[in-house]
Amino acid sequence: MSDPSRPPHFPYNPPYNAASVPDFSEHEAGFNEWSPSNLPFGPNYEGIPDFLTESSAAASHNIPGDRSLNTKVAIPRSTHASNWTSSGRVSRACENCREQKAKCSGHRPTCQRCQEAGIRCFYGDRKREKTAKCVVQTCTRQIQTYEALLREIVPKLDSQTAQHVEHMINEKHLVDRDQVFSGSKDSNLPTAASSANVARASSPGPASGTLDYTNEDFNRDEKVQAMGFVGEHSEVAWMYRLKQMLERTIPVSPESLDRQSLASVNYFVDETGVPVLDDVDITDRPQQALADYLADIYFEVVHSSFPIIGKVTFLKQLNSFYTTPSLRPGRRWLAILHLIFAIAAKYSHYLQDETVDTPDDSLSYFSRAWKLSNNGISLLDHPNLQQVQVEGLTSFYLLLTGQVNRSWRLCGLSMRSAVTMGLNLRSESSSIAPVSKETRYRVWWSLYMLDSLLCVMTGRPPSSSDDYRTTPLPLPFREEDFLEERVALLIDDHDARILFMETLLGRGPGKSTTEGATTLETMGHPLTHIGRQCEQLVFTAMEPLTPNSHYFLYLVDLTLTVRESVDTIYAPGAARKSWREIETAIAVLNGKVDAWHSRLSPAYHFSQGTPGLEQQRTSLAFHFYSTKILISQPCLSRLTRHGPGAETSGSFCDTMADVCVNAATQMIELFPELPDPTWVYHVSPWWCILHFLIQPLTVLLIELLLRSKAGTVQHRAVLKQVCKVTRWLSQLSTKDSYYQRAWLVCKGLYTQHAGDLDTRSFVDKERN
Repeated sequence: MSDPSRPPHFPYNPPYNAASVPDFSEHEAGFNEWSPSNLPFGPNYEGIPDFLTESSAAASHNIPGDRSLNTKVAIPRSTHASNWTSSGRVSRACENCREQKAKCSGHRPTCQRCQEAGIRCFYGDRKREKTAKCVVQTCTRQIQTYEALLREIVPKLDSQTAQHVEHMINEKHLVDRDQVFSGSKDSNLPTAASSANVARASSPGPASGTLDYTNEDFNRDEKVQAMGFVGEHSEVAWMYRLKQMLERTIPVSPESLDRQSLASVNYFVDETGVPVLDDVDITDRPQQALADYLADIYFEVVHSSFPIIGKVTFLKQLNSFYTTPSLRPGRRWLAILHLIFAIAAKYSHYLQDETVDTPDDSLSYFSRAWKLSNNGISLLDHPNLQQVQVEGLTSFYLLLTGQVNRSWRLCGLSMRSAVTMGLNLRSESSSIAPVSKETRYRVWWSLYMLDSLLCVMTGRPPSSSDDYRTTPLPLPFREEDFLEERVALLIDDHDARILFMETLLGRGPGKSTTEGATTLETMGHPLTHIGRQCEQLVFTAMEPLTPNSHYFLYLVDLTLTVRESVDTIYAPGAARKSWREIETAIAVLNGKVDAWHSRLSPAYHFSQGTPGLEQQRTSLAFHFYSTKILISQPCLSRLTRHGPGAETSGSFCDTMADVCVNAATQMIELFPELPDPTWVYHVSPWWCILHFLIQPLTVLLIELLLRSKAGTVQHRAVLKQVCKVTRWLSQLSTKDSYYQRAWLVCKGLYTQHAGDLDTRSFVDKERN
């Protein structure tokens, strides 16, 4: 049986004989009839001899059988006469024949001589091809060097030039480099796409710390859809970048998509779904004693930070609902009622002993609220104030259950409904009572703060622009005081309100309410008759004011800086700014946060304030350090992305990176040394405490694994704080699944990449 891989023999019979070669001139006319289609091996066969030349004609007198073999390549001599012949040179000889300096038939894939000798036949590159490959490789290396140089000097360019350079680099080079040079399609040569991936793996994110492109399919599967897009100002994105830098891998293979996806470090539980009970009765309600208990819990632990409901009005309505059976409130009010019950029941369930297996009633309340507020056409209804509150409370409930993606979407819907109601603008309507105006302002600011928190957690843009907001800051009075004449006049007088806020927020630290107050004269305004009335109204309102009611105002004031930080540093448009502009913005924003801290009343001092305000003081401290981390994190990211030596010692980038690490350390120090879940639910903002654990932990892991040197004082201090956070996560993992997922994600990072760290001691401490 013949070998199918062997080339067919030339149909020359009998075997080659020099005497049998006819005279070329006799067949000159017949030679022209050999068209490519008539050749025995097709038009592309490279083994067809070339036209005879003088050298080839002379070579035809040398019989191959008489030629002595070159000993460089041991090709056994055939024991029988060769059955092939060639009257001229072939276009390319195989490497064995070239070394042997023997006549090659040029057959592919195996020439006649190698076939008869039974050895491997191969054809090397021609000189021209070798030169082309060398040129391609040299140019590819030069392009990669130039790209790295451009990325290095981009921060030093002006905005317009830097934008143009970044645009050209991030275009991914639509024309493949191999096609540009029209050289060999060698799979070992780097392509433009692979070079872009390498650059992203080694230097993820633009130089300014912003994110102006995506490199992942967020519609790939349900797991990725449940998480959605996560932007650069989220700690999830920071953790993912840390993982990529530690693993030094590029997400290219389909098999590694799950491991390389951003979802691999996601610790929220949106993919688990929100179970809504089908068998609940929407007309059912708890006994009045239980209803009063749940309402008291809500207004005690949530309302001061999220005053989306008018407390005085709602409690009156709740009492009438239970004492007057004939009352039939609307579906939206009932939905608000059950959402309040659901949030309070969830909090109460968290406080229960772990050894007691009691049902979580929050799901029943939430199911009733969901059915009451979503009756099939609710999205088509025009929003009113109660609908805004329903959507806001639903978003808050989803946040505290770990459904962050859904919470962000519902909060955005609530913000749109609020804009539809005009809550983003100052009200000058004479038909709205002052107490109602101030209540609506607080509804707006509650949604604004919730949206800002979710914006930072998810790394997504805010749901509204500050350019379209004129809602005044909330007044620092109790809701019970809104009906007083001095407060009502202040609510309605816009000029007096502005002066009141500037006086309140502009005083120095440690001063009393009236000490060092700003007046119209000191502000440069002419003190007219109307101005004097305005100033008198301000001081009348300030006389009985106590710092105990300042908490929500301080929180909103700090949130404004958070929003400005996101818009200035992390928005995609910031990628067009030079690093010098980013540094200037970071310095200004950091100064604003420090000024906010200096203006705090002594009652809200983080460690030595009024004992009765411990919950509010702790909340302000968490938000303060979190804002410091948010502002300074681009500097830490820049240092780790560019490697050691990228910035000179003592530079602004180094200084702000240390600020970021110090803020993370101080944030962790707010937690007691021994994990105590009851402390979380009694003192801290428990609905977002996981965010306040993971955000500083990610910064400390970056410092521990990428910057600090083992054995140094800084390294040991950071390691101590990391151990503390992991112990807290381990303890809280018994309360909810997203705590456990966060613990596993963070534990996986340092146990796999900590190197010489004693990870076993981590595990032992966590178990204890």
